[in-house]
Amino acid sequence: MEWILVREYFPNGSNGSLWCGGQLICHTIELPWLNNSRKVSCIPEGRYELIKHYSQKFGNVLLVKNVIDRDHILIHTANNASEELQGCIAPVICLTGEGQGISSKKAFMQMMSIANLSLMKKGTLFLTIKNTTP
Repeated sequence: MEWILVREYFPNGSNGSLWCGGQLICHTIELPWLNNSRKVSCIPEGRYELIKHYSQKFGNVLLVKNVIDRDHILIHTANNASEELQGCIAPVICLTGEGQGISSKKAFMQMMSIANLSLMKKGTLFLTIKNTTP
């Protein structure tokens, strides 16, 4: 199964929309693009495999595999990228500003149920990240 994350970049954060088969799953927030610098930048655009992962801090999450020059990139709950993320991706129901949103826990639960179905049916789940402008 393939998910598409379409991002828009801003000075204080990145906002996105996460899609599966033409259906919106949720919106996303991330740190701004700062040349893939650890803990302060979102990850580069590209195609990544997602796997289930258990985090001591966040519980059951998705891990983004094989990010160039980065490790332990997760998809977990957060409503403010600059205060709660260190390079990870957070699902939100509604975007409220640059790298900010609301109802992350609700969006995360919705996203994880789709991920679990996708992994059960197809066995693999991929995320393609791209920019809103060509």
